[in-house]
Amino acid sequence: MRNNQRIGRRGRFATAIAVGAVAALALSGCARDTGGGGAAQGECERVAPPSVPAASAQPAPEAAPADASALRVGLAYDIGGRGDASFNDAAAAGLDRAVAELGLVRENTREATAQPGESEDAGTTRLRQLAQGGFDPVIAVGFNYANGVRTVATEFPETRFAIVDDDTVDLPNVTPLVFAEEQGSFLVGVAAALKTETCRVGFVGGVDSPLIQKFDAGYEQGATTVAPDIQIDSAYISPAGDFTGFNDATRGTEIAAGQYDGGADIAFAAAGQSNQGVFAAAQTAGQRAIGVDSDQYNSPQLAAVRDVIMTSMIKRVDVAVFDYVNAVAGNTVDALPERFDLANDGVGYSTSGGFVDDIVPQLEAYRAAIIAGEIEVQSTK
Repeated sequence: MRNNQRIGRRGRFATAIAVGAVAALALSGCARDTGGGGAAQGECERVAPPSVPAASAQPAPEAAPADASALRVGLAYDIGGRGDASFNDAAAAGLDRAVAELGLVRENTREATAQPGESEDAGTTRLRQLAQGGFDPVIAVGFNYANGVRTVATEFPETRFAIVDDDTVDLPNVTPLVFAEEQGSFLVGVAAALKTETCRVGFVGGVDSPLIQKFDAGYEQGATTVAPDIQIDSAYISPAGDFTGFNDATRGTEIAAGQYDGGADIAFAAAGQSNQGVFAAAQTAGQRAIGVDSDQYNSPQLAAVRDVIMTSMIKRVDVAVFDYVNAVAGNTVDALPERFDLANDGVGYSTSGGFVDDIVPQLEAYRAAIIAGEIEVQSTK
């Protein structure tokens, strides 16, 4: 079952999004408080949150469960694999949920993981071995598998494939599982702007790529929508084409430490395993951070630094993997959403630890406005 600490679509709108309560918090034009105590924070002035009728922002219904007991599912992870406390762990959670809820037999699943520094051919071979082993569907976790999926899906036209974070493979047996990362990032940008006490926040991206730029763009738009004068320090661990930035905690620590030393008091890390370095820097500086992909406050691997993680931008790779397995089992793949977004619970934010409980009404108001189309979140700056 989905973690009840996360803000998901189930039951949220039964509270009418608390928009009426939010309106009462917003005093004509701008407000300096976070909605919890009314105290001024730094030099940021906060604008009023939107007011959207709940009926105009209803999420999409969840598909009925199918019987997946006859499937053999192969999952090819990106670097880090199961246990990375981030992107891959989210995919693993989707597979686990399919076992728990759809009758998928654990012995009929196989997981394989990319290794640091491996060639693109190694990823192709991994996918080919899964297909040769009779696994169908085969799910590739990460855009690095795009060329491999294109090659192997052509070789095995009767095998169904899915790829997370890529929609460039145009083959009838390949389903893209892509996300509106910018929408979830907008919401944690709102959280950062409401919680900062210095009116300065940071962003640490793993690799300077179009995918991670979406996190950066949404975060900046969310923060500046709430606090137009906020300063945002944005940096990437590695340049385009160099994927070591997702597995370089030391460099993550260095970049985040520089942002905290420069006056930022919150940093959003979208850097895979390198997030661990950002969290370490936040702990050393006595500041806060925002996680990504999974609810990182609840990751056992991050227990030592969990108290600095005030929220995480949830990218529900678990939902996408589960929904895809469910759709294959029920022969409804064509009914999957083109993009997993706020409206179908594909992205969101976490409340674990209680650090953002006081601003949930504002966050939900912005969520409702995005779902209703009143706010359009940009995927580039």
